[in-house]
Amino acid sequence: MKYLRKVFLGGTCNNSTWRDELMPQLTIDYFNPVVDDWTEDDQLKEEYEKDQCDIHYYCITKDMTGVYSIAEMIDSVHNRNKKTVVHVIPDGFKDNQIKSFKAVLNLINQRGGITFLSNDLNLSVELLNALQYM
Repeated sequence: MKYLRKVFLGGTCNNSTWRDELMPQLTIDYFNPVVDDWTEDDQLKEEYEKDQCDIHYYCITKDMTGVYSIAEMIDSVHNRNKKTVVHVIPDGFKDNQIKSFKAVLNLINQRGGITFLSNDLNLSVELLNALQYM
């Protein structure tokens, strides 16, 4: 039996290309919040879609400049109606940043989330595609 699931693609924006690499490989429905010119309407649409999506995925890369995605990850993992998946791509981060990310990922895992610390984006592709049937 196939379940209809949808994944919210949160995480690093800026010049990060992870979404461009991930989206063509997904067989699960998804919402990409990235737009060229962010407006208040885009914010409202993101909030609506985030509420509708039952899987929240966050990919964090060295291109991260703010910390809002980190707050979103923690908020998401506390929502029992959502499955939270976090993938930190360690390439480009300093050792002390990786140590801090490991602590955050451990916290997310303790709350029922699923996390990766890997340069291999295919791990996320495989998991997200599999989650549509779970």
